[in-house]
Amino acid sequence: MNALSHALLAPLLLAATAVPASAQAPYGPPAPDRNSLTLGIGGGIAPEYEGSGDYGFQPGGVIQGKVDGFDFQVRGTNIYVDLIRDADDSKLNLILGPVAQIRLERTSRSDLDDPRVALLGTRETAVELGGHIGIGKKGFLIPPASLTFDLSFVHDVAGAHDSFILSPGLSLSSPVSQRTFARLGVSADYVGAGYGRTYFDVPALATPGALPAYATDGAGFKSIGTTLLLTHDLGGDNRKGWGLFALTGYKRLLGQYSRSPIVRDAGNADQFLAVAGIAYSF
Repeated sequence: MNALSHALLAPLLLAATAVPASAQAPYGPPAPDRNSLTLGIGGGIAPEYEGSGDYGFQPGGVIQGKVDGFDFQVRGTNIYVDLIRDADDSKLNLILGPVAQIRLERTSRSDLDDPRVALLGTRETAVELGGHIGIGKKGFLIPPASLTFDLSFVHDVAGAHDSFILSPGLSLSSPVSQRTFARLGVSADYVGAGYGRTYFDVPALATPGALPAYATDGAGFKSIGTTLLLTHDLGGDNRKGWGLFALTGYKRLLGQYSRSPIVRDAGNADQFLAVAGIAYSF
């Protein structure tokens, strides 16, 4: 599975990039149980890599739950842990914990269908470590709804891009019927100079038909996006049993990143995804 799929599909199957980490439970609102587990599997359509205009099917899975009241999520190649255990009757949900993820952006030639991008070669696997912090307000607008702000920061420690990704996000969650739950999220990515050089710069090549040379200029906001998640309980109790989920998402690459020939000439700054699957909660 390629890196963009992990970033975008991770919330459910996996993996984003690009939506608040703590606000991405794949099925329904948080269960009040101190111990719980949800397993999900499905598939979706997403770009082959960030900025690509070629789409393909991407399978994946997700694991999330609680251990003695501490939340954790394993989404594709990402893992998030919340080390703050909130009281069940608290109106605020505080979020603080570590993040670890593997970025497989353009690491396989099988993901490089465009021959001009293939000429640039593959990239090394990035190992990104960091943390996330956030706060959620329960009872926002209506009693069952909640509003959550989340900020995550990770840095590559494997030398693939040797840079950072800072991702703020905001999500609104609410049941829409007795068995159906919705979550609308908006997020952005601010990346370091090394990230831009690794994934968006183009060296000068003498090969006929190659993309024109291009260099990004320092750090900046790379993208902004939104997702809509819908889940439907099949058994009458969203804490246990089977459920269905579906996710649609849109991400727009910005500024110097959207002007890269990898995006402008060989791909598209508008990135879409669609995901569906089934989950089981214990």
